[in-house]
Amino acid sequence: MNDPCILVPGLRTRWATAENPDALPGRGGSAGGGRKGRPCVVGLQPGQTLVLAQAQGTSGRVRRIWLTIRDRSPAMLRGLRLRCFWDGAATAAVDAPVGDFFGHGLGVISAFESAWFSSPEGRSFVCTLPMPFRTGMRIELVNESAMAEDMVFYEVDFTVGDRIEPEAGYLHAHWRREPKGILGQDFLILPELSGRGRFLGACFSVIPDTASYGRAWWGEGEVKAFIDDDGDLPTLCGTGTEDYIGTGWAQGRYGHLWQGCPVADETRFRYGFYRLHGPDPVVFDRRLRLSIQRIGWTAPDKLVHMRASRPPLRFLHGPEVDLDRLDTWRTGIFERAGDDWASCAWFYLDRPESGLPELAPVAERIAGL
Repeated sequence: MNDPCILVPGLRTRWATAENPDALPGRGGSAGGGRKGRPCVVGLQPGQTLVLAQAQGTSGRVRRIWLTIRDRSPAMLRGLRLRCFWDGAATAAVDAPVGDFFGHGLGVISAFESAWFSSPEGRSFVCTLPMPFRTGMRIELVNESAMAEDMVFYEVDFTVGDRIEPEAGYLHAHWRREPKGILGQDFLILPELSGRGRFLGACFSVIPDTASYGRAWWGEGEVKAFIDDDGDLPTLCGTGTEDYIGTGWAQGRYGHLWQGCPVADETRFRYGFYRLHGPDPVVFDRRLRLSIQRIGWTAPDKLVHMRASRPPLRFLHGPEVDLDRLDTWRTGIFERAGDDWASCAWFYLDRPESGLPELAPVAERIAGL
């Protein structure tokens, strides 16, 4: 239905909301006799699961999800867990903190608009990625925080009766975090994934290790995509972190169609950014693994801090250096280990289960935010 003038026989529109949670024909607004009676779900308690939408025994396509909540703290944005199950699968294809799934890294909500995600005024969560299913679907919101969310407003817009092409993939989302790394070891955006599919992009959160490196630039790492039969070297290799999201020479706050950095907190030295692969698809037939290097750049004034903090320091393509003997005026690209990285990767796969690790416990998701 990309062409709005095409009328598809048998296609039916459904909206799942608190006013019509089962998205049934002729049942919207029944709680208030047709007036505004139940616009939201009140009191989603810790440990409670709210089914946002479901369909059984039919093909269809989720076309838009809109959500807003009263508590938009980091603990809630990382504590609420969004799960999407396709075609009766036992494990969720989408399994991520609600904030990160909708493009809000660091547990910080901000206004932005991209091709598939938006938050017009920094108070809502919107996704328009197509989510096809062949025999059914279920979308859940799980409160894994320690607090009740007293108001959940939502709308899941979907159609039933769609003809799903054999080549259509299932939408997946995978979140992971590594608060610390090993010198020279890259952050994995996606562990090795098996199947045929398309990587859509990712939302990133970075808390640079200022205790070790001060305010030295952290974003020289290259994104690498290991596709199908790649070995030690990838098919796709970028040039640097800010380059990957379409800017250059460090990064400030912006939000564009296919790339953006909604959070560039120079005071706390924290960054939340995204890159979407719409016009430039990243496709694979058998395997995919994605990573980004933990690499930074230092200038002479930054070495003074490092001498005091004494982190392991290794300039690229060289041995670890002795800070006591290092020339004060040395500049260059160096390996970093202590930066806190997290990502939520979106992708289509030819199967409703990815086999990737389950979402980390909530304590790991919210630590340090």
